[in-house]
Amino acid sequence: RQGVGSGAMDKAEAREVLAAHVARYRAMSYTNLVALIGDVQVHEATGASGADYILEFEVLWDHEPNGNLRVVGGIDDGGLRSAFAPLLDDFVLTPDGDFIGE
Repeated sequence: RQGVGSGAMDKAEAREVLAAHVARYRAMSYTNLVALIGDVQVHEATGASGADYILEFEVLWDHEPNGNLRVVGGIDDGGLRSAFAPLLDDFVLTPDGDFIGE
């Protein structure tokens, strides 16, 4: 089992772990996401290889309050290289529950 930051991050595995967590946020309602604004969500996860990952999610107003929401998620393995360049994913949700750009 690898410890946090023990080597080069497996980007393919990290993308899979990140995608699974992004899907959880995509399943949340607009109202529930609004409640997370201003509070960075930190999660820990273990990939199939046994590698440990740290994920951070933040919900922001995309342009103006009470408008579209942008949810940004990042993942790293705690290593120095990935901490400065984590893998990121995001999506934009309208107040009506539609995803922008999809």
